[in-house]
Amino acid sequence: MGSDVATEGFKARWLMAVPAVAAHMCIGSPWAWSVMADVLTRDFGVVASSANDWTLSQTALPLSIVFLFQGLSASVLGKWQAKVGPRASIAAAACSFGGGMLLGAAGVHFHSLPLLYGGYGVLSGIGIGLAYTPPIAALMQWLPDKKGIASGLTIAGFGSGALIFTPVIQALMKTFAQTPTYLGPASDFATKIVDGRLCVELNGATVEVVEAGAKEIAKLPYALSEGLYVVGSGSTGAAESIAVLGAVYFTVLMSAALTIKLPHSSFTVPGMPVVPKTSTPAPTWPDVNVDQAVKTPQLHLLGLTFFCMSMGGIGLMSVAKPMMSEVYSGLLPQVVTAAFASQYVLALSAANLSGRLVWSALSDMIGRRAVFILLTSCSIPMYCLLPTLVGQVASSGSPVPLYGFIGCTGLALSFMGACFALLPAYEADLYGAKNVGAIHGKLLLYMSGAALAGPLVLLNLRSRSEQAAMTELLEKVNPQSFLDTFGVSIDHASTLIASKTLTINKLLVLCPPGTVDPSPYLYDSTMYAMGGLMTVATLAHGLVRPLPVPKEFQVKAEAVKFEEIPGPQAKAVKAEEIPGPQAKTVKAGEIPGPQAKAVKVEEIPGPQAKAVKVEEIPGPQAKTVKAGEIPGPKGVEEKESVEYREIDTENEKKK
Repeated sequence: MGSDVATEGFKARWLMAVPAVAAHMCIGSPWAWSVMADVLTRDFGVVASSANDWTLSQTALPLSIVFLFQGLSASVLGKWQAKVGPRASIAAAACSFGGGMLLGAAGVHFHSLPLLYGGYGVLSGIGIGLAYTPPIAALMQWLPDKKGIASGLTIAGFGSGALIFTPVIQALMKTFAQTPTYLGPASDFATKIVDGRLCVELNGATVEVVEAGAKEIAKLPYALSEGLYVVGSGSTGAAESIAVLGAVYFTVLMSAALTIKLPHSSFTVPGMPVVPKTSTPAPTWPDVNVDQAVKTPQLHLLGLTFFCMSMGGIGLMSVAKPMMSEVYSGLLPQVVTAAFASQYVLALSAANLSGRLVWSALSDMIGRRAVFILLTSCSIPMYCLLPTLVGQVASSGSPVPLYGFIGCTGLALSFMGACFALLPAYEADLYGAKNVGAIHGKLLLYMSGAALAGPLVLLNLRSRSEQAAMTELLEKVNPQSFLDTFGVSIDHASTLIASKTLTINKLLVLCPPGTVDPSPYLYDSTMYAMGGLMTVATLAHGLVRPLPVPKEFQVKAEAVKFEEIPGPQAKAVKAEEIPGPQAKTVKAGEIPGPQAKAVKVEEIPGPQAKAVKVEEIPGPQAKTVKAGEIPGPKGVEEKESVEYREIDTENEKKK
């Protein structure tokens, strides 16, 4: 792999952003997995789900597994990454991530869930964990004067991976897809149910078929006719497309591994002061190691906040495309097409990316805590509003509430993206910057739990809503009409539902005119549940407080000398602290007022910064001032009051 360190003369530090961002754009592609989750539910049937096709719960699970193993691998392999450097870490990630996608493609081809989960889920997840932190750390070393930009730019690449994956994978699937054999309108054939499967007699053989109606055709990216299609006679092109992208991602990641480097020890940034290195640097606060951090409630409260926010966002991303189709394609068929649903995934991906940039910039202005309060508290009404917006589209037929729905879910994804981007800086605020990498690895475990729980909870609630809706519809169906349509009595409905032969759309055809389609409301319970999670996040984050300053870092008030700035009417003074173990420089300005004699002293920000105020003791000729430290988050326990008397000399006045 060669040396991790650049040559002494290499100064083009911004070039290192290319391999860093490229690596993150590759490993960020799982954010668009919902595009594949939808396609894989009809891998055999192509136009509609057949009895042997996977369910949405099964095809959405790889997203959970991949982010679960990202967090686990980042936590377990963090020390190894620090030891071997970024190039070896990213090279290992190329093999793991690219190889995982190839194995996942084999799982789709052979219709094997264990292969799909083990490949795209486990191996690719480990690859993400291996390639996540090293590019960020490397670019921050090249841009020590712009650490926020270095971190934000790289993590933005991670958030934008879906923007590339979605159009590319769709173009590849169009290339490799094969249209299934079309038999003709369903009315031209006598269908029958065999072991729960929809079949027809064709040339003396029993052939399994799927029936594609107008709603099924509307969800497809290509124009087909309504009617019966032979199961297994076509292909979605999913397996081939995943394999091609796996090879591409391997190539890009390996190229990033070969080109990324750390700066030479002599590297300096023009205009940036060089901090001299000492063999025994003085201890500072905060500077908490990972073992101490995991024992503090702040870490776990922040982790719970991260868990809830991630659970909502990852849950949405795991089903974004099928959710848009299920909820709105029947209400607004001219608007919500297959292409529209794909563009919705792109919009959510863009929101995820923008959230990492916009909210990060805002946090530099108002602070991380303030931004987190805003994100968590605003998420509650936002999620709870979504079912209302769906109902407004159903009642009015207007697309305006649809765009409100898109805006709210986009904001939810931007909030989740902000959590990912802000947490390292928030951890540095609480624990110091030295051990942020290891501490962040522990917090990623909460994200892993959210990645597993989010889609499972969301899809489980949706499944319950679907079962309840179909039970209600079955009560409205005439048993004789059911028997004539499916060839079995209504008592066998559960078997037909399990084999995907019986769907809500087919039941609606048998229901009395005017029966309301329950499809748009299948996700209502999930949205209210997410609103509840955001409430937990708000409460958990509200309990996060700065760490108490240990006694050994508490500093008593120290002697200070004050010198008047020369000038005819000079009232302002400057102050310089007498050198000592905790020596600091301070500046002072006079309190406004025509006869003001009192002055206030404000310390220049620094690692050990403390605010100090100085007040003149009242009196006509008062020259004596007293100083006392102002209490604050970094204040001291043992506050002392010290008096300073002005000394008159020929050349100067000293306070």
